[in-house]
Amino acid sequence: MAGDAGTQDRRVALVTGAMGGLGTELCRRLHAEGFLVAATHSPQNARREAWLASQQAEGIAVRAYELDVSNGNACDNIVRRVLGDLGRIDVLVNNAGITRDRSMRKMSQEDWYTVMGTNLDSVFNMTRPVLEAMIARRWGRIINISSVNGQQGAFGQANYAAAKAGMHGFTKSLALEVARHGITVNTVSPGYLDTAMVSQVPQEVLRDRILPQIPIGRLGKPAEVAGLVAYLVSDMAAYVTGANIAINGGQHMC
Repeated sequence: MAGDAGTQDRRVALVTGAMGGLGTELCRRLHAEGFLVAATHSPQNARREAWLASQQAEGIAVRAYELDVSNGNACDNIVRRVLGDLGRIDVLVNNAGITRDRSMRKMSQEDWYTVMGTNLDSVFNMTRPVLEAMIARRWGRIINISSVNGQQGAFGQANYAAAKAGMHGFTKSLALEVARHGITVNTVSPGYLDTAMVSQVPQEVLRDRILPQIPIGRLGKPAEVAGLVAYLVSDMAAYVTGANIAINGGQHMC
């Protein structure tokens, strides 16, 4: 694999759903930890150029790739491109996710399949093509970003909660398969974070219904989740695999 000159000795992290609030913090923290970062974003993302410019202005080098993570062939192609551009993939963070909230009585098949495609099918679509390169190096880290609602459920989120719960079943099975190859697979399940997505929740709902459920009494910070991920992708976390680590302010205690 060709790769850019000077990149062969640096580990590469591939982050999906990279231009949201959590995705941005993941890219920034992994860059700070010394990784070359490849970031995927949804097609026709209007924020792409502004996002890249803001990262570059702060000295954060990120390679951006447009990708529909629900499309398996597209994921195969992007993995090949990243390997060609950067020479290796050591870390995969499956962070892409969407919501289409409806009560079950109102939820359409499109609502169900769209959320499953982006939130759960994507984990298979991205993980399968990166495995061989990790196995060849006998080192790899796969982090699946789930949700507190995959653990406790949520009204109007049967699709989202099912997808996020399914991610951890995937994590446990794959962790068993690849442990002997030096690859760890873990799930991180954040609670409500201070991101643009959560800011769309009406303030009275946030104040009266969400924050009272959180013993710490505040929303989480994306940087706090990114710090946990930074540990899990490090050499120090080599004995952690198949775990689902909650980071939710005590909202749901396993």
